[in-house]
Amino acid sequence: MGFFDPTIIREYDIRGTVGQTLRENDALLLGKAFGTKILRAQGTSVVVGYDGRSHSPMLEAALIEGLLSTGVRIERVGLCPTPMLYFAVERQNADAGIMITGSHNPPDQNGFKMLLSKRLPGGGPVYGAAIKDLAATVAAKDFVSGQGCVSDIALLGLYTDRLCNDAAGIKPMNVVWDCGNGVGGVVVPELVKKLPGKHTVLFADVDGAFPNHHPDPTEPENLAALKKAVAQTGADLGIAFDGDADRIGAVDAQGRVVAGDQLLALYAYDVLKNHPGATIIADVKASQVLFDTVAALGGTPLMAKTGHSLIKAKMAETGAPLAGEMSGHMFFADTYYGFDDALYAAVRLLRFLSTSGKSLGEWRDSLPQTLNTPELRIEADETRKFAVIDEVKDRLKTIGADVNETDGVRVQTADGWWLLRASNTQAVLVARAESKSEEGLARLKRSLADQLRASGVSWTI
Repeated sequence: MGFFDPTIIREYDIRGTVGQTLRENDALLLGKAFGTKILRAQGTSVVVGYDGRSHSPMLEAALIEGLLSTGVRIERVGLCPTPMLYFAVERQNADAGIMITGSHNPPDQNGFKMLLSKRLPGGGPVYGAAIKDLAATVAAKDFVSGQGCVSDIALLGLYTDRLCNDAAGIKPMNVVWDCGNGVGGVVVPELVKKLPGKHTVLFADVDGAFPNHHPDPTEPENLAALKKAVAQTGADLGIAFDGDADRIGAVDAQGRVVAGDQLLALYAYDVLKNHPGATIIADVKASQVLFDTVAALGGTPLMAKTGHSLIKAKMAETGAPLAGEMSGHMFFADTYYGFDDALYAAVRLLRFLSTSGKSLGEWRDSLPQTLNTPELRIEADETRKFAVIDEVKDRLKTIGADVNETDGVRVQTADGWWLLRASNTQAVLVARAESKSEEGLARLKRSLADQLRASGVSWTI
């Protein structure tokens, strides 16, 4: 088959169910298309890495075959976290990178995250229209032909050394690390050897079946083992990663989850000390507390669309030294490279806690307390989800509501705010609401439900 299943063409990556919508031949074709893209942008080299899923080596072999057929020079990083692949692009001065990963998705899924060096035209994360262009190249079989070469590179030591470049000031702490059987397990055991204190590492064996729990730190049930280990060891905090270690989760000494926007608020304290007035970016799902905290610290808060590729593009556009998402993607560009690296974010968290003199729990309690829903995922037909957002937007405008249209609709009321947006990766609508009172939160949820009902979407509060 000489074209991709259209369902694998996503906003931020190419991703599907292996053996059904994503096959070995797709990796071969993507290699041909991506190699062609690199060469036509006047690049010559690409680094390739893969995660711990059982089908990742098969997809890597086919991808490399396709890349070689175009004439590019390939450097294989091998089994690694996504941020280590990004680091390899920087360290090797490569023109592009491609990571084979299913991230935090179920074990039967896999995909490809891609980037071009910022030196090249259109450089940065490959997403949106650029991914559609790759699919068009495949459909047209418009490939460059050549004879490439491939070599292996070993970067684990250099990567962990770079993570520790900004570790000065970290005091001995008692920390539990949950790798979730994802590829964070390649790095964490080596990283903690270079950090002071006591470190307990959970589930570092890389296993794409994820036998202990699903590797998504935004879901509280996936943090149960981490919370238990924190309690048993009397740890100061626990840190968790998703399947490819580009998203971080954390719990304090009491086992309370510290949400992504709360972590970003702590990082903002740290970054704004050295970058007064700087722009700090958060996605549209973040708490109002985060935006208010940044403003109170003298920073410039900026609300952006959800999506790691979109956030990185907005950082490049604004020169922001820090950004983050509710999902746990954290981006440091003050003394790091600006890509999302949960392992680096963990090091920065330990440094901040060590130098601030407060525990993670104390910082959590110092932030204004609000009541909010978790991220609500409401099933919606793929052909209707964006139309629903437009309908809700039109009705809200008609009644003069206070609506932010950055990404979907974020509605501000006297009670707080609610958000409704269409997922770029699934057939769902994503919603969230936040208030300072139970009564206010209930009213916000009723308002959200009313709007969904008016567009024929059923949701039980």
